[in-house]
Amino acid sequence: MTRLALAAVALLTLTACGESATPASDQPAAPAKPALTDAQKTALLASLPAPYNEASLDNGRRVFARCRSCHTITEGGPNMTGPNLYGVFGRQAGTYPKYNYSPAVKQAGFTWDAERLDHWLENPRTFLQGTKMSFAGIPDATDRRDVIAWLKVETGYTPPAATAPAP
Repeated sequence: MTRLALAAVALLTLTACGESATPASDQPAAPAKPALTDAQKTALLASLPAPYNEASLDNGRRVFARCRSCHTITEGGPNMTGPNLYGVFGRQAGTYPKYNYSPAVKQAGFTWDAERLDHWLENPRTFLQGTKMSFAGIPDATDRRDVIAWLKVETGYTPPAATAPAP
């Protein structure tokens, strides 16, 4: 009799697992952006202006390992100690949603581009007095070039459309 009662409880429990308070949506989930292939990454790297078009993506990935404890780079990824960096190029400083920037960054009034990021990465605290970023910086210019190129390739950067030559 005890086995029968346990079986009944288990059956009811499993049946309840299938119930949903909210009906499932009839709309399919939005497809995730496919990751770039190696060939696409190589083409995007080649389209970058000098000196970034000559960067080492492998070295950029290795250098970014220093940043991973504070930053994510995936679209819609979470903020951590630092903001998510997906789409950082072309974004006004201090505006990524739901991140508590220092007043210095909120009031910086510039848009992130490769040149500004290069100076920031060299030494964030001297680039922008009052930042809460405690990272000491990346002193090597080649490492900065490589990580900037890698970020452009990995964070949804779209190069400006080439202008057609004049007739």
